[in-house]
Amino acid sequence: MATSKPRIFGLSLVIAGLLSPAHIVTAETLPSQPLLNTVSSQFVEDAVQQQKAEMWVNEIAGDISVIRYINKLAQIYRDIGYTPLWQDTRAADEFERQLMVLSHANVSSDFSSRYSLLKHFKLSNDWRQYDLLATDTLLAYMSYVETVPEFGRGWFFGAGVDPDLPLPSEMQQSLLNSAIETDRLNFFVAALKPADERYNQITEAITQLEQTAASQYWPGFYQSGIIRYGARLANPERLITILENLGDLPSYQADQLRADQVKKYNVELVEAVKSFQERHGLKVDGVIGPKTRYWLSTAPKERIRVLALNAQRMRLWPAEHPSLLVVNIPDFGMSLWLDNEHVLNSKVIVGRPSRRTPLMTSSISSVVFNPYWNVPISIMRKDILPKAQYDRGYLYRNDFRVIRSWTSNEQIPIHTIDWRIVNSKSFPYRLRQKPGNKNALGKFKFNIPNDNSIYLHDTPTKSLFNKETRAFSSGCVRVEHADELAMILLNHSGVSEERVNQLKARANTKTVGLSNRVKVHVIYQTAWVDGQGEVHFRDDIYRYDQFGRMSQKEEKLTNNFNE
Repeated sequence: MATSKPRIFGLSLVIAGLLSPAHIVTAETLPSQPLLNTVSSQFVEDAVQQQKAEMWVNEIAGDISVIRYINKLAQIYRDIGYTPLWQDTRAADEFERQLMVLSHANVSSDFSSRYSLLKHFKLSNDWRQYDLLATDTLLAYMSYVETVPEFGRGWFFGAGVDPDLPLPSEMQQSLLNSAIETDRLNFFVAALKPADERYNQITEAITQLEQTAASQYWPGFYQSGIIRYGARLANPERLITILENLGDLPSYQADQLRADQVKKYNVELVEAVKSFQERHGLKVDGVIGPKTRYWLSTAPKERIRVLALNAQRMRLWPAEHPSLLVVNIPDFGMSLWLDNEHVLNSKVIVGRPSRRTPLMTSSISSVVFNPYWNVPISIMRKDILPKAQYDRGYLYRNDFRVIRSWTSNEQIPIHTIDWRIVNSKSFPYRLRQKPGNKNALGKFKFNIPNDNSIYLHDTPTKSLFNKETRAFSSGCVRVEHADELAMILLNHSGVSEERVNQLKARANTKTVGLSNRVKVHVIYQTAWVDGQGEVHFRDDIYRYDQFGRMSQKEEKLTNNFNE
């Protein structure tokens, strides 16, 4: 655990200076016989040297309130003879870069304070305090990296990082000691960042955005109303500059538009806005409406924060794609890799903000052809029973059956129920929808074992995939290309295309287990860099990018489910 710093007054120590005997435990000041006889001379010497080291640490630390691991710092600097640890500028620069990203993410006031202090000590050439703080911060950072798998789904989705991190594990401390002894601190520090090239791409995007914001004028965009091709622009320079700064409008075009003193929303600007819209997951029509205006007005500081936050989320997602299906909730998209080859992209529909799709890890265990839909109790009470009470023919028209219980398949005739006195909260039966064109699950269901009864499935309502924002479900994930997904997964498990087509042609329900299960990761990434180096942003539909106290319900929805 962290050790609080004792107060020491009147000490004046240099890096390897002597200490006043009055402050040091020695053999003479220890209790006399018979207790002294039981204490080895080595133990006494170790205690003396450790106390000297702790006093040295406290003297250098001064009033740096964030210094936390006094005992461990004393041990480290004692072992290296009180010499600077961060003499390798490569290690220091790499560590500062990682701290910079974490600081920008705004998930930890502690790490942000540490990063600011390190920059201050560096600028003021106070290298002793820099060195000590950097080492203490490294210990905290090691603990942070080590515990992200356990706590990251709270930290990065509204809760923020716990400031009272314990010391890293004994194993991690041993690895650090080894790196110091072999002069490989640079490699040790580099290994603390996510093993994912996408992390490096995001950090590069942050650096470029910082440089642009520092060197270029960055206006806001506030023109109201719907702006279409040919419309007069209240301030063309603002729009030109924003699009140029973000890379959607080449500089030579921006210069030409300025030289021409363009006053209207012309073809060049429309095309630049289309590029901008594509990178922000908006409808690519070149029309500047409320959503496009919002993103045009987003300040670089906020963009950097969102990029940095999503860089930390990379620590939770898989870095490689041997055989993996990834659903990114705010992107409303799904990607499938098999044997390290990308084989399918598909639009998806996810849970609405009031019924969120949870973040989770599982695997696809089976594919169901022509599935029944056993309606979840919450959906039955909130959605279907009120419709059945209002419209007595609703259940008949949509092929619902009333079933006695979850342990019985006995059907209750719908006409025998007095819907005038039905109470949704105390309805004693369950509902099931038979397979067919009206079935809410469509023609395919993909079972993924998890604690939230979430699965992937087809849908008869294909028109919703044309929507820009696709958060309409009650939590499950609807897949636009469910038929292709079924064929690919079953082929991967040795089921022939001919057999799959036979099952598709039949009307009966059939569950086919997968011998080659594919991992499923449902993630939440609101910013990333694609394979072409383009930076993408998405709307924070569940407000996970906003930090405050998480409710227990929100925490449950971001908890990882392991098989």
